[in-house]
Amino acid sequence: MLNIGCHLSVSGGYAAMARDALYTGSSCFQFFTRNPRGGGAKPMDDGDIGEFLRIAAENGLNSFLAHAPYTINPCAAKPETLDFARRTMADDLERLELLPGSYYNFHPGSHVGQGTEQGIRLIAESLNLTLREGLHTTVLLETMSGKGSEVGGRFEELREIIDRVELSDRLGVCLDTCHVHDAGYDVVNDLDGVLEEFDRVVGLERLRCIHLNDSKNPFGSHKDRHEVIGGGNLGLPAITRIINHPALRALPFYLETPNDLEGYKKEIALLRGLYQE
Repeated sequence: MLNIGCHLSVSGGYAAMARDALYTGSSCFQFFTRNPRGGGAKPMDDGDIGEFLRIAAENGLNSFLAHAPYTINPCAAKPETLDFARRTMADDLERLELLPGSYYNFHPGSHVGQGTEQGIRLIAESLNLTLREGLHTTVLLETMSGKGSEVGGRFEELREIIDRVELSDRLGVCLDTCHVHDAGYDVVNDLDGVLEEFDRVVGLERLRCIHLNDSKNPFGSHKDRHEVIGGGNLGLPAITRIINHPALRALPFYLETPNDLEGYKKEIALLRGLYQE
């Protein structure tokens, strides 16, 4: 069965988020650990978490993907910005210990004029300061579109980060279909070639999940604007090939398309119908 879900809001609590997942037909889902444009996080409520875990277990919800807020930059030039990113990541990982087996996804960051090499060094340093033995969460580097001074637009950059992290067994990669398309990886016309390159550079064993998004922008534009499934420059035929590809079809897929719950429900039903059991 296609393991697919959407991005949900945790603002109403974890149990309410699980019910929203069931309403959309999701079997997995993503959520922000805190306000994506802010820094504060609500306290975790034991009763809410317990109800969430009960609903998830009874209904087969799995592969919870917590997304770090956009405000963190683990390779920032300003010491206070870098410190904020590291403290936020460490706090998020401690909170996720209440949801064992989750994923924690983050944007590697922007080197803001320091250069890619320095950006990679700082990201790895941030992870070395944040990861610890005994964590039950797998941390995921997200593939980026390469806009501006973003790090992570090339597979080689992700590989370099991984190689510098001491507890690299706790690291994986989340491949975003919009981002790699915008970065210049042709998943529309050469999906096999892109995955072969990913395997050669990073290793397919590191690939833990897919952000399934269409793109508003043309191939290689180095931008980042998601579109609804089938409404952008990837198109429905390419997305159908992605969800059915032998190297990808067993992974969890997360929609980050510009949608409300009703829109997500329709997209999930559409994609389940296109999945070859």
